[in-house]
Amino acid sequence: MPSVEENHNRWANYDWTDKGDEWSVGFGGTEAMWAWFLQPRVSPFLPSAHTLEIAPGFGRATQFLVPSSEKLTLVDLTQECIDACKERFAKYDHIDYHVNDGKSLDMIEDGSIDFVFSWDSLVHAEHDVLESYLAQLGRKLRPGGTGVFHHSNIDSYRDQRTGELTVGNEHWRAPTMSAEKFRKYAEAGGLRVVVQELVPWGGTDFSDCLSVFRKDVKRPLFKRNTKVVRNARFFAQIQERLAGEVREVTELYRTS
Repeated sequence: MPSVEENHNRWANYDWTDKGDEWSVGFGGTEAMWAWFLQPRVSPFLPSAHTLEIAPGFGRATQFLVPSSEKLTLVDLTQECIDACKERFAKYDHIDYHVNDGKSLDMIEDGSIDFVFSWDSLVHAEHDVLESYLAQLGRKLRPGGTGVFHHSNIDSYRDQRTGELTVGNEHWRAPTMSAEKFRKYAEAGGLRVVVQELVPWGGTDFSDCLSVFRKDVKRPLFKRNTKVVRNARFFAQIQERLAGEVREVTELYRTS
């Protein structure tokens, strides 16, 4: 299991020569990753008065949040990543930087966040980390605030009789996390999961999930079910650059 300590050791000692851009190759590069995959999914929530990014690494996605956030707060487990982001974005004066313990958001003022985002990092975080973050975000998000998290769904492939995983895990996804658990933790924190997009990552198993959640301005009169989408054409959509599909995804991610 990739514990908080294991995550810290892995990324504190990782060779960051390429600043994380090596993970964008399958998208055609980091700019293409943002333009054809992330931007259509987060555009309904940007620009933002105050954006929080959890686990930014060396700023691969952060660079696109900088111009669309009046204030941007970065929180990462490793000092190396925060130092790299400070250097990379040194010319901007609207960014705050924090090193945390992998679970805490105590440095964030309650009710101050409009949009919270985490991409390609919390897929390695176990259920206790996501549970902790979602519980705190129930307080940190302002009413009407939203979030998009990329996290593991590997735990959904577990044999209920033996407790063993029924799929491989070559991409080091957190084996105790699933889309169902995310919904449970979000609800416990007073948040509503609007959309979950299940995607394969270099295979056919839906190992990853992108969850869109919201802190409603007022409690809904009736429980609204989460829209769960199994996107088997995940990488095909990126590679084909179909404008129609990009518009379709953008509409899917709009909150009511």
